[in-house]
Amino acid sequence: MLAPALGVAWLLIGQVVSADYYIYKENDGTRWYTNLRMPNDSYTLIATVGRPTAATSCSGVTHTIMQQRASLHASVIEQYAQIYDVDARMIKAIISVESCFDRHAVSRVGAKGLMQLMPATAQSLGVYDVFDANDNMRGGIRYFSDMLSRFDKNTEFALAAYNAGPGAVEKYHGIPPYEETQKYVKRVLEYYDRYAESGQ
Repeated sequence: MLAPALGVAWLLIGQVVSADYYIYKENDGTRWYTNLRMPNDSYTLIATVGRPTAATSCSGVTHTIMQQRASLHASVIEQYAQIYDVDARMIKAIISVESCFDRHAVSRVGAKGLMQLMPATAQSLGVYDVFDANDNMRGGIRYFSDMLSRFDKNTEFALAAYNAGPGAVEKYHGIPPYEETQKYVKRVLEYYDRYAESGQ
């Protein structure tokens, strides 16, 4: 997982996250929080931080449970997807990967709620209760819409930016070469295809 200080962090799905993460500073001053070792030629290690391990919200979640959770938020997703001109099925796919529709989900670096907003990002979006499902989705959907606009409606780039931060996408002129970000984009698109095929 790689997330900038002001970005949105990815909650690793179906795993127990590691206890340590690293804080790096990029040459342009951008700070990154990650559980990955980064190349020394582009990043300067600032600190290694230990955190308690934490099980994610997707452990033991079946397809039926996921559908039940998703149905609770369907109307709000549709509402904000229309307001911010995004595909509601893509938002469902993002939430499926981010939190398995658990509005109380918290990652080890502090990303919270259905769409896993970092505190600074939530504040910048006017989201003051990240555990309020409606407020969290409003902020997360707006942020994803902003990323789509920033990257000329390129869905894969927008997803990568949602996960790793827009600076990383701009730096690499596309999906960054981070294994977890690449897996994230792939998983979201797989969920999207499922929702599209089922007409949900």
